[in-house]
Amino acid sequence: MRRMFGFLIGILVGALVGSTIALLMAPESGEKLRGELRDRGQGFMNDVRHAANSRRIELRGRLESLRAPREM
Repeated sequence: MRRMFGFLIGILVGALVGSTIALLMAPESGEKLRGELRDRGQGFMNDVRHAANSRRIELRGRLESLRAPREM
């Protein structure tokens, strides 16, 4: 779980650094680029939330199956 959390933090930091560099070096107008980056960032965060929720559901199912009494 720690490795997954560290990986997600790394992705988030990388995205922020990349977007900052892109914003500084972009040939387009700043407002247009900021809007595109904002949309992409929101899409990325939605994808991360969806993946986290899917994983949470999967792990809860596993936990419940491990907690269930075993038949002999």
